[in-house]
Amino acid sequence: MSDGILVINAGSSSSKFSVYVSDNGDEPQLSCKGQIEGIGVAPCFVARSPDGALLGEHRWAASADRKSLLAYLLGWIEHHLGDAELKVAGHRVVHGGRLYAAPVLVDDAVMEELVRLIPLAPLHQPHNLAPIQALAQLHPGLPQVACFDTAFHRSNDMLATTFALPRWLIDEGVQRYGFHGLSYEYIAQRLRQIAPEVASGRVVVCHLGSGASMCAIKDGRSVASTMGFTALDGLPMGTRTGQLDAGVILYLLQEKQMTAKEIETLLYHKSGLLGLSGVSNDMRVLMDSNDPHAREAVDYFIYRIGRELGSLSAAMGGLDAVVFTAGIGERSPEIRAGVLDQAAWLGLDCDGTANLAGQTRISSATARCSAWVIPTDEELMIATHTRDLMKSRLVVA
Repeated sequence: MSDGILVINAGSSSSKFSVYVSDNGDEPQLSCKGQIEGIGVAPCFVARSPDGALLGEHRWAASADRKSLLAYLLGWIEHHLGDAELKVAGHRVVHGGRLYAAPVLVDDAVMEELVRLIPLAPLHQPHNLAPIQALAQLHPGLPQVACFDTAFHRSNDMLATTFALPRWLIDEGVQRYGFHGLSYEYIAQRLRQIAPEVASGRVVVCHLGSGASMCAIKDGRSVASTMGFTALDGLPMGTRTGQLDAGVILYLLQEKQMTAKEIETLLYHKSGLLGLSGVSNDMRVLMDSNDPHAREAVDYFIYRIGRELGSLSAAMGGLDAVVFTAGIGERSPEIRAGVLDQAAWLGLDCDGTANLAGQTRISSATARCSAWVIPTDEELMIATHTRDLMKSRLVVA
């Protein structure tokens, strides 16, 4: 009998899910994927086959709670799996803190630690944990595995993770953690398959989406990341600031008499591309807009990527390749071309034809540094980690 693996990537108003099957511990194969969106407003369940065909659809009243939505999902999955049996659930959890450098089987002690980390990722952590708690009530015998966005960056050395703060704060865990690690780990593995000679070198991966960051990867290991103590740092994002002088926070507190909650809302929800443009947090809307502030937001996004690219290259002592991934990175030839043109000094160039066609390699054959477009698959990474952890438990037993 095949083993079913449920992968959940939960957000504030939607929960994405994927179901994989694995025979005798083999590579997980995608069986279906979908999401429950509009949670709290007009919940809607949609499931599709790997080729995009509609498999299921359902709607609820706005009053439907997450537990009842998850109960429906479980019933649908068990019916969909047929002869296969749901054996484990894997979850994307944004923050693993200092304690978790690898996926972990969730128990009460683990959950207590993950709840303690909520202040470090207030936009994500509570929503990541909610389905774990609900699933434990609905299906108490089902093992659950937490896979962390911070874990891949645990290979960063002390100089890359330390702030110049008093030691007592550092000892309490105030440091750079980095995020989007599941995406970066997947890209590092795919690059070994696509271009092994590049994967063993110095690579900067640009995870460009509504949440955006960059990571320096040397010989397959994370060296440095643009995100730090929280997911606010680094690049400007859809609604998040990116890099910001801490003095701005003092100014808002002291001169504008803003509360901590008001500042949190400003930094997480009203800044980034939305705040700078005054138009939208969606890159597609900005690029189609005639508003000059929209154009400025796009140009600023490209400029900051270029700044961070230079910094991350310095952290590795050079650069051999750049990889674009995630929504903007995979789908926007204009953003990719802008970044590569700006980084010509690093030995990068852009093959216009390959770039517009969305080919895997988008730099010329003569470029000193190569450029690539590789779709990410965080869900497969979670499924693989979950399978591996369960296999290791069977071996130990």
